[in-house]
This record gives sequence, C-alpha cells and structure tokens, in this order.
Amino acid sequence: MGETIDPAWLPDEALRAVGARTVRVDGDGVLVGTVRDEVARACGMFGESVVGGSEPADLTLRLAEGGSGEGFTLERAGRRAVVTASTGAGLLYGYFHVVRLGKAAFADAPAETHRPALALRMLDHWDNVDVHPVMGQVERGYAGGSLFWQNGRARGELDRVRVYGRLLAACGINAISVNNVNVHASEARLLTGRIGEVADIARELRVHGIRTHLAVSFAAPVVLGGLDTADPLDGRVREWWRQAAARVYAAIPDFGGFVVKADSEGQPGPFAYGRSHADGANALAGALAPYGGTVHWRAFVYDHRQDWRDRTTDRARAAHDQFAPLDGQFADNVVLQVKHGPIDFQTREPVSPVIGALPRTRVAVELQATQEYTGQQRHACALAPMWSEVLRFRPGGEGAPSVGEIAGGGGLVAVSNAGDDPFWTGHPLAQFNLYAFGRLAWDPDADFGQLLAEWIELTFQPEASSDPERLRSGLRAVLGGSWATYEKYTAPLGVGFMVQPGHHYGPSVEGYEYSPWGTYHFADRDGIGVDRSRATGTGYAAQYEKAWAETYESVDTCPDELLLFFHHVPYGHVLHSGRTVIQHIYDTHFEGVEEVEAAQQVWASLGGLVRPGVHARVSERYEEQLRCAREWRDQINSYFLRASGVPDAHGRTIH
Repeated sequence: MGETIDPAWLPDEALRAVGARTVRVDGDGVLVGTVRDEVARACGMFGESVVGGSEPADLTLRLAEGGSGEGFTLERAGRRAVVTASTGAGLLYGYFHVVRLGKAAFADAPAETHRPALALRMLDHWDNVDVHPVMGQVERGYAGGSLFWQNGRARGELDRVRVYGRLLAACGINAISVNNVNVHASEARLLTGRIGEVADIARELRVHGIRTHLAVSFAAPVVLGGLDTADPLDGRVREWWRQAAARVYAAIPDFGGFVVKADSEGQPGPFAYGRSHADGANALAGALAPYGGTVHWRAFVYDHRQDWRDRTTDRARAAHDQFAPLDGQFADNVVLQVKHGPIDFQTREPVSPVIGALPRTRVAVELQATQEYTGQQRHACALAPMWSEVLRFRPGGEGAPSVGEIAGGGGLVAVSNAGDDPFWTGHPLAQFNLYAFGRLAWDPDADFGQLLAEWIELTFQPEASSDPERLRSGLRAVLGGSWATYEKYTAPLGVGFMVQPGHHYGPSVEGYEYSPWGTYHFADRDGIGVDRSRATGTGYAAQYEKAWAETYESVDTCPDELLLFFHHVPYGHVLHSGRTVIQHIYDTHFEGVEEVEAAQQVWASLGGLVRPGVHARVSERYEEQLRCAREWRDQINSYFLRASGVPDAHGRTIH
C-alpha cells in the first residue's frame, strides 16, 4: 500500500485486551474465518494463544447454528467472556464489540444482547472511474482520490479496500455503493462489460460482511444496450434489465442492488417517457427481485433551472410534491432514499417531510459524511449531534415513530467522506464522522457523548499516554461543540447556502441568489428569509403533519434555528433568545471565530499526547479553519451591516 496508512479506530493497541488473553473461535464460514484471522492477529501481537477444541479460554467466540440476523450475545463472568451469534456477521460484530469494551469486556456483568436497529447501514461513494474535468476523481470528495478507481479502471492493488472494509465492519457498516450517483460513460459500463472490476472490489469487501452495490444509469438500455428507448413499461427494456441483472449476479452472487439518481440535475429518468418514479423504480426492481436485490431510488428531484424571480416555486417542496402521491406504488424491493433535509445537506435545515409521508413505502434516510457544506474536511465539524437530532425527530408528532424507526424499513445511508488520503478522511478528526455514522446506523438512539468517548478511546488510546485525562478532555473540547461552532460563523438561522458557487467552500452571501438552483435567502434592506408558510408563502410548511405544520407556520412558534428557513422577517424581529435577528447574526459570527481560536489552542496543547503526524495534519487544518471562519465572519457581518444599516450593539469592528 506504499505510504503509511493511519490505523484510525483500530490501532494495534486497541487489540491488547483480546490479544493478551487466550481465545477460542468455534464455527465455520467466511466471516467466522475473518474473526479467526482477527484473533490470530491480536494474539500474535500480544503474546497469547488461540486455543482449539474444548479447551477453556478467556474469550470464546461461538457460532450457534440455525439462526439469522446480525445480532450477538455477550456473557461475562469470572473474568471470562463468551460471544454467541447465529451468523458469521453477528460473530464479527460481537468481536469488534469486545474490542470496543477493552478490559471491561472481561469484568463481571449481566448478559447483553445487541442487535442492529437497521438492517441496512450503507455508504455511497461518489467516486468517478475517470477523473471528471470539474468534479475530479471523487465528487464532493475531500480526502484524496478514490479507494476503488484509478487511471480509468479499478485499482490493481486492492489491499487497502480490505483494510477499509475492516474499519467499516468495526463500526457496523454492511453495504457500499462503489461509484458516483451521477453516472458518466465509464461508470455506466461497470454494469455490463466491466462488471469483473466490481467483482474484484466485492471480493475484498465480502470478508467483512459488506455487500457491494452499484449506481446505474436509468438510460443504460439505450447507452449500453443499443435500444431506442429506456421506457420502463416497454417489454424490451424490462428484458434488458433482467439480462443485465443475471450477468451481475453471476459475477457477484451477494450483490446488493442498484442505486439510481433519475430525473435529477440532468440525469435521465422516467419523466422522458411520461412515466412516474414508481414505474421507473419498479422496472429495475423486477430484474433484481429473483436474486434478493434492492433498488435504492433517490428522492433528490427538483427543478434546477428555476427562475429566481419566481417566488412561488420552492425547491424545498419538490421531493414531497413528487413522491408523496406515489406512496404504496413502489415494489417491495424498492427503497426510496430521502435526504434528511429538503434542500441539500445544509448545516441546519428541517427534517424532510417526505420521510414521514410514505407509510406504505420503504424509506432510507440519506446523510452526508463528506463535508460538502460543513467545512470540506478542512474544518473540524463533528456531525453526530446533527444526525442524532434528525434520527430522533418524530415527523408525526409526539408518540409517533422517530426518523430512526422509520428508517428501519429501508436503512440509513451516508455519502462517504473516505478517500486514499493516508488519514482516510483528509482531516484526521473527520474520521469520527465516519465512525459515528456506522454506530448511529446500528443504534439511532446512541448518545453522542458516548460515541465520542468510544472513538477517543479506540483511536487515541489515552491510557497509553502520559496524561490520559488531559487528552480525553482536550479531544472532547475540540469536537464536542464543533458543529454548533461551525453553524455560528456560517449562514444564520437555517437560511442555508451563502457559499461560493460550484465548489461550495467559503462565504459568498449572494453567490447563489440570482442563480437557477433555488437556494435563495431574499435578503434586502428590510429583512431576510424565505416565506414558506401556508398563509402567505410557498406552502412548504403545510407539507408536515399537523403538529409540525402549525409549529413552523408561525414566527411565534417556529424554532429560532429554523426561523429564516420558514419566514422572511425584519432585522429587528426579536428571537426567542431575546436578541434581534441582526444582533444574533453579529454575535454568533464573532462567537464562532472565538471558539475556533480556543479550539486551536486546545489542540496545540495536545502536541505531546498525539502522534506527531496526526497532530501536524490537524494543526494545519486549524490554520485554514481559522482563516476561513474569519472570512465568513467579516463577509456576513459586513453584508448585513450594509444591508440593514443597524450597527453592532457592542461596537465591534465590522468592515
């Protein structure tokens, strides 16, 4: 693999509690073999042995025949531990649970049974086979090149893919789509003549319980098959998809299915033939059904050629308008993949009303681990608190199922933040977002603080440092409030965007204001925000169930953090916090920069407690984060001082 690769949350020291004890592994199968290899690795490092037969051991990992699922049971007594699972996947997850617990895995405790709340826990890689002239090797990627593709083909050396699979299994991820949802010519051919390259990748992921998926073009029957149509109701088209699926499963028997972006941002789809999204998804689903495959049909559909002069058209409404009327029309093996918010992975936006509007449709919720709008892995921004808010939100109001529970039918998906960078995610602290996604996909109710503590213990091994508590508290300080800090110095009160067009990094208050993308804030001399009320605006607020529709409809009840998403208000409007909108803008942007300065100082103080390479990379990123945060502060505050004419109450410098 060439250069030294960061071990992330599986450094050798994390295996000590297992490797310093005798271990027995009972059972057969590919994943049991992986567990056996893991145990041999740990014991080889720390001097204990893998025992066989019926010999007693400090840790026994046992496959119990006849069951199903990915759960496991951990029993602890007399300084010995036994993990029992019905499947190899369960045994593998049980092993990594022991690794997470460390020495505590061998302390007496009541038996525990752990099962994933969501059956599908998936990463989408927006990786291009060929380097795209605008988007590069990885679209919205900030961690180097692709782990899978290089020079127009699959990497010849796939050892690192296997290491990646190991890291993902250790946090509970069990599915990957290996190519960009914006399917270009080279990616399209992966479905047919180049399926062998996908099979090579699948082989490396399979040993860690990860099923491979492929993003495909809806127009594949035309582009690849030479047909004159991709009409999903045309018998020739359906037959083409059936034959394509048969070839895929001949090469990859455990293939997971297709990911489809259709009728979105220029990608082809069923609208060209007067058909619905259900018609399109079901045609592909029929081809996959005999093999147990799934179609992940993305609900990211909107008019990206909007007239900015037209305030009645609202991008936020689009997905609900398109998909809510289709509830119950999708095949059983179709999962509608819905972004967690109605716009596009903003630092703050409401939970998409689509998630709660499809009770007869399997829904997967899509998050974004890659930090397209949250600092692009040049800024420290732990996203788990945001994701937890989303997953605990109850679209139907109090007592109704949470987003996490709704996603139990379809899964949780994130756009991956990993690439071939030595630190996997560009910014070493962004590794936490990847880890936390996997753990939240396993348990959507998991506590952020506990997940952060888990990751710190695994990744930094504080007990092996000279000052464990200073290391722990320092890491909690720089990451614990980092999302709130990022929100403070960027777009205020849920209004979104205000980023440089195209690459989306850094501030540009009016960068998208007169564009066709539907991402406006409507700031003028009198006020700011988008009126999405039913009474006087676009009506978006009415797409929610009654309790939330009423909450968002009125400026009196709308939460401050979403006020400008739902309402256009004067700069003098008083928030629930007691501050005016304009003073809130000034205050939070000054506070955000101050918090970055404080975090940078804390990180600098950890220099003797963190590996030098990690410390240097993060220090470099903090320099850029502070520069960029100051730019955000100065551009935002200057813009709104000039627009409103209202001075800062505290007399601070605004340019």
